Amino acid sequence: MCGPFKGCQGILRLLEIIFCALALIIVIFRGKMVSPWGIWCEFVWVFCIIVPVVLIIVEHNGWHILFVALLPNWSDLTCGLTVLCFTMIFSATIIFGVVFFCLSCIVNILCVIISLVATVIFLIDTVMQAMKLPSGYLSSRRGNLRITEAFIACIIITAAADHFITVEWAYRPIGMLCSVAVFAVCLVATVLIIVLNLLKLLQCLVAFKLKIMELVFNVVAVILYLVAICLWAVFGYKRSNYNPYICDKCSFKDLNCVTIGASVNVLFYIVDLCASIRAR
Repeated sequence: MCGPFKGCQGILRLLEIIFCALALIIVIFRGKMVSPWGIWCEFVWVFCIIVPVVLIIVEHNGWHILFVALLPNWSDLTCGLTVLCFTMIFSATIIFGVVFFCLSCIVNILCVIISLVATVIFLIDTVMQAMKLPSGYLSSRRGNLRITEAFIACIIITAAADHFITVEWAYRPIGMLCSVAVFAVCLVATVLIIVLNLLKLLQCLVAFKLKIMELVFNVVAVILYLVAICLWAVFGYKRSNYNPYICDKCSFKDLNCVTIGASVNVLFYIVDLCASIRAR
């Protein structure tokens, strides 16, 4: 290997790009994807192609040196993005296998296998970068907690979208729509907080205000999530005799996914809130 693909790191990134691209191409040739779960998988594979491509280009041209004034630690950013890619593609592999796998679907089986190989490669890359012990926000517990909150919110919104496109309009009450709006707003705010914590110049300008903002946001997020969970449960489960799916076993899978995911996320926000109070 030569150029940007010299060394173990470069080879791993090249393999990540190749296998994610293969999984994406197979799904594209499979036909138009209408399921939100399938769209999430496609988004993940595209994201996991873009991230190593950008990292290769930036590092090969030495542009990351220009980001010193903005980013406190480049190795922290690359490690954090690799961990995020691993988490996302692991979820995509599991979801695609669960939703689309069947013994007669050769194309889908091949896609799952290729995505699984990409997952293993990202895992190796993650372990190798973590062994370098990078320091920074994304490598800290608070950073990992924020990334987890954002990731779970994406899964929640995907499950809610899958439920809404399956059921009739009568089963899309305003209460459930408000719950999804809450999850979306908290997701955007969480991503914004991650970005603010990554940019060194903004940290210098709003260091104290950022801590207060995080504390206030965590309080609001916990309250909103608790309200959203209640609304989702009340309006989603009250028509227990309604079966929007073919089989009874699958009838409430998306409802349950949103409920469980939101319950887990509110616990993470409570942990984040406790950490914010201790940090003051």
